[in-house]
Amino acid sequence: MTLKIAVLPGDGIGPEIVNEALKVLDVLNRKFDLNATWQEANIGGAGYDAEQDPYPMTTQALVKASDAVLLGAVGGPKWEKLDKPLRPEAGLLRIREDLGLFANYRPTKVHNQLLDASTLKPEVVQGVDILVVRELVSGIYFGQPRGFEIVDGERRGFNTMGYRESEIRRIARKAFVAARLRSNKVCSVEKANVLEVSELWREIVTEVHQNEFKDVELSHMYVDNAAMQLIRNPKQFDVIVTGNLFGDILSDEASMLTGSIGMLPSASIGESFAMYEPIHGSAPDIAGQDKANPLATILSVAMMLRFSLNRVDLAEAVERAVENTLDAGVRTVDLADGQSPVSCSAMGDAVCKALEALA
Repeated sequence: MTLKIAVLPGDGIGPEIVNEALKVLDVLNRKFDLNATWQEANIGGAGYDAEQDPYPMTTQALVKASDAVLLGAVGGPKWEKLDKPLRPEAGLLRIREDLGLFANYRPTKVHNQLLDASTLKPEVVQGVDILVVRELVSGIYFGQPRGFEIVDGERRGFNTMGYRESEIRRIARKAFVAARLRSNKVCSVEKANVLEVSELWREIVTEVHQNEFKDVELSHMYVDNAAMQLIRNPKQFDVIVTGNLFGDILSDEASMLTGSIGMLPSASIGESFAMYEPIHGSAPDIAGQDKANPLATILSVAMMLRFSLNRVDLAEAVERAVENTLDAGVRTVDLADGQSPVSCSAMGDAVCKALEALA
């Protein structure tokens, strides 16, 4: 069976890191009988430049006809003055909503080869393996009403944070199921001491646990404490389930346990579609300089192989190739720490060489 992948390079470093991921897919086709095809389309600023829409109709049609979506990154100062619905980030929110990608999986795994890359002590981060399960299509990023108004002669900005019971139940179930495949622990993060929406969140997560997942250990933590605990004692966490805003912040914080945000892949999963992307942004300051770390994008391909293409064997091969590349001392500039860094394309070539050696 031919597997169809929609590839959305996006903006900034997106085309560079996606190109290295496509090299890996090419090796998988040639050496491992993957039998995948892909077609590129625009999103974000690239979508606006080409079709005056950050999520063009042509892109919408392509992704819905595909088995999985691989995305690079969106955004940059070039488009910041556009009306909000035309900005690159609006395209990202729209594709998540359009495909019903309500669950975002963000794994943070510390590689032994990179212990010195973290700003924390090696004994604190060694062995860290956390999965943040973030609700992705509701909460304050999507809540209505939102906007600006004049109150007593001054400007006021406002947003609405809200969750329905059904939205909380489905993300909680994803977290509990994921925990059963790991260390069987879920920590639900919210701010129930001051937010009504978090009171409901805690109540529903507890109910889902009691009715369906009593075999999984459940704990609750306020988001401010969770932010502190991620630095103080990150190894206490297995799966963290949380809302859109808190998940956005905590997963970026967790990325620095690994030493670089350039190491973290993600999967955005719905009932019928899934999209895979690195968690970092478009890094316009280094775009076009062949400096970016492509490993998060390559590891996103591994997640795609595991969750959407039913090729766990190939996912493990890609992950092993990344480990072997790091074992060989190959580092991009974000990980170099005094060593001579390699370029983005050279890192991709090194992973491909390591992957071919496993064939």
